[in-house]
Amino acid sequence: MVAPPDSAPPDNDVLWARSLHYSHSSSPGLVGVSVAVRQGEILALTGPRGSGKTTLLRCLSGQLRPEQGEVWFNSVPVHTMGVLARERLRRERFGWIGPEPQLLPELKVWENAALPLLLAGASYRGARHAACEWLDRLDIGAFARKRPGALNRAECQRVALARALVNEPAVIFGDEPTAPLHRAERALLLRTLTTAARSHGITVVLATHDEETAAAADRRLALLDGRPAATATATAAAAAGPPGPPPAETAEGQAACSLSA
Repeated sequence: MVAPPDSAPPDNDVLWARSLHYSHSSSPGLVGVSVAVRQGEILALTGPRGSGKTTLLRCLSGQLRPEQGEVWFNSVPVHTMGVLARERLRRERFGWIGPEPQLLPELKVWENAALPLLLAGASYRGARHAACEWLDRLDIGAFARKRPGALNRAECQRVALARALVNEPAVIFGDEPTAPLHRAERALLLRTLTTAARSHGITVVLATHDEETAAAADRRLALLDGRPAATATATAAAAAGPPGPPPAETAEGQAACSLSA
């Protein structure tokens, strides 16, 4: 049964979106995408570059407001929130990790990891303790007092993951978080993320074109040209029309058949 507009989604869906449309400079980014994610579920958004994965992540996380459609988080309509309310939601309930760590070079490593807690008003001591715990779990606790410039790229990406996990968010959004890493580092980052998610009941939505990363998810949603892949394929097939009749046999072809018989 289809829910009426602006009706709350099912209680067991922590994220729920329906008929999302979004365009980039008149070019379609999302075309009627719907998705539901349960608490503690790990969902992989797959598809080629330009398929709409990042746009969908940004709509679900409140970074973008869809031009049409609805986004709900724990039965609260994100699509009707103002800018400040969505910023607060992202700071307090969501974690984000992208392909670039985006660490602040003037802050120490632990301060970068603790940033969501510090911005939320947590005590300096408490924020440092929580950040260092996550840095230790990611085997980079020894770098806590260093600046990001002293770390290599893989280590910086681990700091970014610690920052996404430090306030134990309800949802973590990952936009190709393993893309810049070598296989061993990719496996470590992914293992830490999925283990933390399952032990803390965190929902994870990952955009990825990496098969190993997608394989760690409970479920996949494949996108193509801003649509669910199945829908995009059916639309393309309908536009192409029914197949034409087979080409008529030539006299030469008929003669060949007769000889072979």
